Amino acid sequence: MNGTTFERKYVWEFPVRVFHWVNFFCIVGLTITGFIIASPPAILSELEASEQFWFGYVRMIHFILGYVLLLNLIVRIYWGFVGNEYARWKSMNPFDKSKREELLDVFKADIFLVKLEGKLSVGHNPVASLSYWIFFLMLIVQILTGFAYYSQMSDSWIPKIFAWATIVLGGDYNVRFIHHLFTWFFIIFAMVHVYIASYHDYIEGRGVISSMISGWKFIPKKEK
Repeated sequence: MNGTTFERKYVWEFPVRVFHWVNFFCIVGLTITGFIIASPPAILSELEASEQFWFGYVRMIHFILGYVLLLNLIVRIYWGFVGNEYARWKSMNPFDKSKREELLDVFKADIFLVKLEGKLSVGHNPVASLSYWIFFLMLIVQILTGFAYYSQMSDSWIPKIFAWATIVLGGDYNVRFIHHLFTWFFIIFAMVHVYIASYHDYIEGRGVISSMISGWKFIPKKEK
């Protein structure tokens, strides 16, 4: 990258950045509260049950974050049709003819480490696009199973919309198992995501991490 002249380019619009950070805080909160709900700690207290409601608050936080996650996904789906060229769904097709060679190139740089760096994409590179499609599908399944499980104890119409999933997936046990299993996917995805973003930020020096706060990236002028 030595000798390359860069220019600032506004890539990630405000709704895209909000989606990213809302997802982050929701997934962290849902993971923590989810594990507590799955295996509540034994807390000794001299207070009466009516005087302590900590587990109820944990469940309430989990449910609220579930609603926020659902709303956040709906907004992002909408923005994929009206956002700029880097936010639109068509730009995130990793198997597009023009991106197949780049897909292999990025795999060599990021996964197999046989190259120092791949092609410098302005928005998502093909591997990132592929991983985000998997992320979106997993997110949909997680929301589906979460609300399906919640529908059994809620009178709200929103969870009831997802009640059919319990029948399709073969009962409560399967719904709970899938919901718990996919939690580990998000934990692993987050670890890999942070590593890859940090790796690209260090190797390329184009503000990959800071761009998800400011929206701006540094782009070589020859890519313009």
